[in-house]
Amino acid sequence: MCLFSFVITGGRYAVWAKEVSGSERNCSAIPPYLPPTAVNTTLRLRDLRASMIPLNISAYIIPATDAHLVTSKDCQKWKVILRGKTGTAVITQNKAVLWTDSRYWIQAERQMDCNWELQRDASIRSITNWLILEIPEGDQVGFDPFLFSVGEQTELIKYFLMTWPMKVDQIRAQISDNPYKPTAVLLSALDETAWLFNLRGNDIPFNPFFYSYTLLSMDEIWLFVHIERITEELKVYLNTSCYHSYCVQLLEYSSVRTYLQSYLQRPNVRVWVGTEYTNQALYELITPEDKHLTSTYSPVLTTKAVKDATEQRILKEAHVRDAVAVMQLLMWLEKKVPEGTENELTAAHFVDQCRSKQKNSRGPSFETISASGPNAALAHYSPSNETARKLSVDEMYLVDSGGQYLDGTTDITRTVHWGKPTDFQKEAYTRVLMGNIEISRTIFPAGTRGVNMEMLGRRALWEVGLNYGHGTGHGVGNYFGVHEWPVGFQSNNIPFQEGMFTSIEPGYYKENDFGIRIEDIAVTVPATTKYGNNYLTFETVSLVPYDRKLINTSLLSPEQLHWLNKYYETIRSMVGPELERQALKEEYDWMMKHTAPFLTAGASAVISSVTLLVTVLPSVLLYNLL
Repeated sequence: MCLFSFVITGGRYAVWAKEVSGSERNCSAIPPYLPPTAVNTTLRLRDLRASMIPLNISAYIIPATDAHLVTSKDCQKWKVILRGKTGTAVITQNKAVLWTDSRYWIQAERQMDCNWELQRDASIRSITNWLILEIPEGDQVGFDPFLFSVGEQTELIKYFLMTWPMKVDQIRAQISDNPYKPTAVLLSALDETAWLFNLRGNDIPFNPFFYSYTLLSMDEIWLFVHIERITEELKVYLNTSCYHSYCVQLLEYSSVRTYLQSYLQRPNVRVWVGTEYTNQALYELITPEDKHLTSTYSPVLTTKAVKDATEQRILKEAHVRDAVAVMQLLMWLEKKVPEGTENELTAAHFVDQCRSKQKNSRGPSFETISASGPNAALAHYSPSNETARKLSVDEMYLVDSGGQYLDGTTDITRTVHWGKPTDFQKEAYTRVLMGNIEISRTIFPAGTRGVNMEMLGRRALWEVGLNYGHGTGHGVGNYFGVHEWPVGFQSNNIPFQEGMFTSIEPGYYKENDFGIRIEDIAVTVPATTKYGNNYLTFETVSLVPYDRKLINTSLLSPEQLHWLNKYYETIRSMVGPELERQALKEEYDWMMKHTAPFLTAGASAVISSVTLLVTVLPSVLLYNLL
């Protein structure tokens, strides 16, 4: 089976013997424009897709050709010959995509018809990420093994299943490539060891971590834990009974200082540490100066910050189920608050109960901030039996909550009013929302630091002399910490790359009166621009509507209003099927009512009455250390 073929002929493209020339295709035009060099592949794609069906193949991968592919009779009928060194095509039942590097982008746009999409990152990881996001879990992907080297096949498969030895290889590669020649890396942050070994625990409230350190060299692995808690099954998983470079040597948690000193006595060793999460007691042992290499964050933290396609997919799935729980809370409060029977604490307990009923739930990700009226002016207030304020239709209410799931960690804030908000409350809320939208919709070059975009979240507030005193966002993990560094919008955060998840959470707080915060989780994804490449934007994965009563649409720009309506369309398309699957008819109707589109800027925000298998982390093996 062959669709797309490549031959190496000096790095130029041709369609048959024709010279590539003329303009590029324009598939968005009406009608679409194709240059004379483009080839119609409609019938050939139809035939290939028909042949994939009986083989139960959802996608077929065609790599860059070699001499065998050139002479293949099957390939000869595909007369689109890309004369370049690199390129890979993937065909599904509804898409045909070509990956190639920058040398061939223009030629590809002149040669391909509108059946094809062009992806400009030609790496194996880009291809596998696309497949994971596009192909349903459990579906099969086909390719011709004669056209892949052993190394290429290994690279292709490893991004679908990141075992802990593969992660060890990733970090060792960074140790080896570092020009300052470290021989080992010391991991002190609890999520570093948990990520490296695909392990979870319960030593820390709200966080699935366990007390540990790791010292990783190019040929040895030392894990410092409470050994009595390690089961025989876990010892087998960690290869503790052997002594090669993928065998974990278990050492007592309390022995880390002694063993680190012992390692430093070896000749020509140098330990790499991330200064943000290495404690002084260990750092001061690494002497003299030539024995240590420092960076702000360890290579594990910076690697973990970029989620692969599997992590992205399952984290999005967790947010869909989490949205169900938050919608249940908001719907329940709309009914109960007018009765005068609920307070901040009962609301916090209710959302925890709603989350506990969702698949893969492992409890809250932090103590819920449930705050009404003046209590909401305290940005991180949490209610107690002594302080819990009764919820009232006369006050604004802020709820900041999150859940831990086997497939992801969530964090979302919504602010609502059940009565008649003042004009100032509506304006303040709308300007906070404008800040959230402006960051969410911005397009920026890959590698941009969050601190350089942070003011977008404040600009609408600044224009009228308002502001907030906390950060604008932080990273979030896959069944990890709800605050996961080094992602976010602060000066010490690393530049944004594709696949990073961050919160976006501007706010406003009027002392002794009310507080507003609108927080969503978003993932950085590629952005399509008219001229440039390698640009990113944010895709919001929190999927709960905002309070329409508090939105003054006359303040929104047309672009902001368009973003808001598209977001509501996304909520309907993503959360609607999950509500139906859970047979939550009332919640479904509530969701449809609260995601009715806004027509134009300045239009009324009155709500329209029109009603229109256990997922676990497949990329990792999780153990609970009890």
